[in-house]
Amino acid sequence: QVQLVESGGGLVQPGGSLTLSCAASGSIVRAKPMTWYRQAPGRERELVAGSTSGGSTNYADSVKGRFTISRDNVKNTEYLQMNSLKPEDTAVYYCMGTYGGLNYWGKGTLVIVSS
Repeated sequence: QVQLVESGGGLVQPGGSLTLSCAASGSIVRAKPMTWYRQAPGRERELVAGSTSGGSTNYADSVKGRFTISRDNVKNTEYLQMNSLKPEDTAVYYCMGTYGGLNYWGKGTLVIVSS
């Protein structure tokens, strides 16, 4: 079993920044890259940012240039640095990792961008 725990969400004003963390623990043989998703009220869950073992990254068009994904393999933790936040970034943010062919999800962390 693998557990993913997100943290770092909260209330921030438009234009502000937050850094989300996703810590993986449990039956992990080797650190794996994780992917960030988000789900806003009344909307489907969407991919925000992802990375690969080779170091490449991909981002949703809506966050390109504002969000940065990074990873600490020693800590088995994935980060999402979010800058220039907009009200439309308000959502529950989830991380997802694949271990042993199974997808594991965290419970999410809420980000509210509002003045």
